[in-house]
Amino acid sequence: MEKIDAVAALAALAQDNRLDVFRLLVQAGPEGMPAGAIASALDLPPNTLTFHFDRLRMAGLVTVRREGRSMIYAAQYDRMNALLAFLTENCCGGAPCTPAAECKPARKRAKVSA
Repeated sequence: MEKIDAVAALAALAQDNRLDVFRLLVQAGPEGMPAGAIASALDLPPNTLTFHFDRLRMAGLVTVRREGRSMIYAAQYDRMNALLAFLTENCCGGAPCTPAAECKPARKRAKVSA
């Protein structure tokens, strides 16, 4: 990752709502989440959320796809890992840092009925 790309990604994440959105999408896994579910989970108005999605997309941190009438947003794990690798490339005396390389996306847990 180039420095300019890292700065763009960090700038996109340097806002509390966008950081919340990105962390929620990371937790959702590669299948992503519909915009409406994200708005509900984070209690954000749809028009505000659209602005935040655009900033995250421009930084390459999320993708969007249409499924019927829903817009499904998903975290870009490769880009996230590239950012982590960029940030940690000189840690540990220059040895590669394994936590970023071993990062696996969280999977949604099936809801258990009581």
